[in-house]
Amino acid sequence: MGKNKEIKMVYNSCLFIVSLIGVLLFTINVASSTDVVSTICPKTSNPQFCSSVLKSAGTTDLKGLAVYTLNLAHTNARKSLTLANSLAKTTTNPQLKQRYSSCVESYDEAVGDIENVQKDLALGDFNGVNIVTSGAMTEIDDCQDKFAQPPKDTSLLLKNGKTLNDICSIILVISNLL
Repeated sequence: MGKNKEIKMVYNSCLFIVSLIGVLLFTINVASSTDVVSTICPKTSNPQFCSSVLKSAGTTDLKGLAVYTLNLAHTNARKSLTLANSLAKTTTNPQLKQRYSSCVESYDEAVGDIENVQKDLALGDFNGVNIVTSGAMTEIDDCQDKFAQPPKDTSLLLKNGKTLNDICSIILVISNLL
């Protein structure tokens, strides 16, 4: 009976230690997630949006966050390109048609820029990530600026552009930390 009691005590001690390690790792992960968000997000154009994006990333690793946000940017840019293309083809207002056509060019360039940023990141060229992300933001701004005067854009294109710029802002901050 004494041997069984010793085995049970050792087992319970091991179980306790494993549980304690699990709690510590969870606490460290939550703390590092908060640290990453509090380091990056205040430097972005939309800190609240940044916090939401980074908390959903599932990683606190800077390179992992860069990959995650770049994938978001690429998806958003492709959707915006598709929307601009559709609007350019279907709108009847000649001024809007011209603006949407110009946005197609801008978003096509932005998609290409983001794809180049993904390559730069994979190669460890973090300065290139920064420079080309800035170029994508300029392309997005070029489209947004077309709608400063009436007639207004009533589609989601301008909202998508703002979101894409906010994502790119996160990428810029991350690239400066890499």
